[in-house]
Amino acid sequence: MEESAASEAFSALGNERRLQIFRLLVQAGPTGIAAGEIARRLDMLQNTLSSSLSVLSHAGLITSRRDGRSIIYSAAFDRVGQLLDFLVEKCCDGAPQNCPTFDARQRSAAAGI
Repeated sequence: MEESAASEAFSALGNERRLQIFRLLVQAGPTGIAAGEIARRLDMLQNTLSSSLSVLSHAGLITSRRDGRSIIYSAAFDRVGQLLDFLVEKCCDGAPQNCPTFDARQRSAAAGI
C-alpha cells in the first residue's frame, strides 16, 4: 500500500462517527449491515450517515451492494489487511518476534485462536 492511500484511510477513520461505523461493520463481518440498521444502531441521522459512508467508501475501507430496496455495507477486509500490513511491514527492523504485541497475535493466529 502506498503512503497516500494509507493516509487517506487513516484520515477517513480519524472522525469518531466514521470510526464507529467502521468498527460496527468489522464486527458484522462479510455479511454487512443495511444502511438503515447502521443509522438505528448508532443513532445517526441519515444525511450524516450518508456522508460518512461516502468518505469510508472513497477511502476503500467499505463496500456496498444492493439487496432489494436496501444497500448493505461491509468492511473491505482485504483493504483493512493491507492497511495493517502497511503499519507493521518493517516492525522491529524486520524481526516481529522482537515485538511482543505482534508476536502474540501471530502465535494466536497460527494456533487458530
